[in-house]
Amino acid sequence: MGLTSLLVTVAAAGFVGGLGIAIKYFGRVELIAGYDPDRVTDEEGMAAFVGTNVLYVAGALGVVAVLDYVEPAGGDAAAVAWLVFLIGTVLLTGRMVVGARRYENGAETGGGR
Repeated sequence: MGLTSLLVTVAAAGFVGGLGIAIKYFGRVELIAGYDPDRVTDEEGMAAFVGTNVLYVAGALGVVAVLDYVEPAGGDAAAVAWLVFLIGTVLLTGRMVVGARRYENGAETGGGR
C-alpha cells in the first residue's frame, strides 16, 4: 500500500470513528440505520452499545491500514489482516443489529413480530 492509500484508509477510519463518537458520546442515535424513535425505549443504552461497536470497526480499520502500509509489497500478512477485518466487521454488524433490539419496545417478548 502506498502513502496515498494509507491516507485514504486512515481518513475512512477517522470518518467511521467520528460517527462512533457522535453516536456514543453525543447521543446522535438518528445516525443509526433503521433507527425508529417510536420503538426505542432506551436511547442512551442504544447509543452506548452501537457507538462502541462502531468505534471498534474504526479502530480495526486504522490498525489494518497501518499493517498494510508497513507490510512489504507482495506480503501475505496484509491480505490476511484485511480478511480478518472484513469478517470482524460483518460479525460486529450482526452483533449491532441483534443487540440493538434489546433497546426497543417488545424486546422482552421477541419484538412481537
